[in-house]
Amino acid sequence: MGSFSSSDLAHIESQLAATDQLLDRNYPGDDGSRQPIHTVYIPADRFTPSLAAEWGAQALAAAEAHGGLEKLGQLLGQEPDLAAAVASRVTAKLSAEPIEDLRLDFEDGYGDRGDAAEDADAVAAAKAVAAAVSAGTAPPFIGIRFKCFEAPTRARGLKTLDLFVSTLAAAGELPAGLILTLPKVTTVAQVQAMDFAVSRLEEVHGLPAGRLRFEVQVETPQLIIGADGTSPVAQLPHVVPGRISALHYGTYDYSASLGISAEYQSMEHPVADFAKEVMQLAVAGTGIRLSDGSTNIIPVGDGVEDAWKLHGRLVRRSLENGYYQGWDLHAAQLPSRFSASYAFYREGLPAAALRLRNYVERTEGGVMDEPATARALAGFVLRGVQCGAVGTDEVKALAGVELSQLTALAHPRLAQPTSH
Repeated sequence: MGSFSSSDLAHIESQLAATDQLLDRNYPGDDGSRQPIHTVYIPADRFTPSLAAEWGAQALAAAEAHGGLEKLGQLLGQEPDLAAAVASRVTAKLSAEPIEDLRLDFEDGYGDRGDAAEDADAVAAAKAVAAAVSAGTAPPFIGIRFKCFEAPTRARGLKTLDLFVSTLAAAGELPAGLILTLPKVTTVAQVQAMDFAVSRLEEVHGLPAGRLRFEVQVETPQLIIGADGTSPVAQLPHVVPGRISALHYGTYDYSASLGISAEYQSMEHPVADFAKEVMQLAVAGTGIRLSDGSTNIIPVGDGVEDAWKLHGRLVRRSLENGYYQGWDLHAAQLPSRFSASYAFYREGLPAAALRLRNYVERTEGGVMDEPATARALAGFVLRGVQCGAVGTDEVKALAGVELSQLTALAHPRLAQPTSH
């Protein structure tokens, strides 16, 4: 006979009911869907349905003009065999899907052009996105960044958001990969206002509740540490559960806000690392993704190779730090983005796959992995597959698992039956 009576157990259940609800509602974990490895930002009026293909061609031409993708890989520190394997895959990627995530920018990259011009451009952008989706030329993830919710630009940002979403809705079903980006957030209230705005758009256009999720750009120190000494960014997942899809770090606005001189503003500055570590802690377990920022050192002119080396190193650094996405600002950054990313996954594949095989087959090896580590290993391999760095045939050969089993290992909660 146990020491705990039914009354004792009922008391414990009662004590932990709120905790159970919190974990279930606010910490659902990653949803297992694909995360793009980068986001490309362009002024909204420059988008055409052929833009992604044009960027891919420009990226391939830039690499070819400087000795090819194998040479680029070696420039980034890859051994010859790895550089060759990476180059063939990057060539295919830049030919088929050169941009994974595209944001049509109505904020800093667009500026203030007057209401009439922005109204027209918001409608035109939505029509162009709908045309690109219909033609099959749109990146898998696409959307807009509108102006922030500070007083001077709030009304303008809301109108652009309304015109873009309303025009898309009128054109038919919204793109599956539609993403909306709220920039320069400083307070929790701004995110709550955005939640209200997209909720109203869902009601007006008959969309399912929660269909319009959005990204939050972390570009201000006030979002990391607020006026009351708390961390507003840590509150965001819990004031609008399920609504935020990602947090994006804004390299230059954030650094400038802290008085860092332009020469030293960088994704790897200590102030950037601190902010990004807080962001990681804030969203751990919530299912909200993270994206690093950008480098404004562009591979053009006389400094192409140095710029590629810098970009490749920064991409690799972000990946090693658990930031699996970042910003690209120019077509010539695509070769180094994909080369550095593919090398990261391909270098790590043999060891990760062996450990996964040992875990699945319960084979003793030099490392005894626990379920949490197995999830991380599977998640690493799955990301490599999703971005094109690794083939499912390679995973099967090395780890002994099919894609469905790999996905279940990476996201076990998704494989569990729903309780009622």
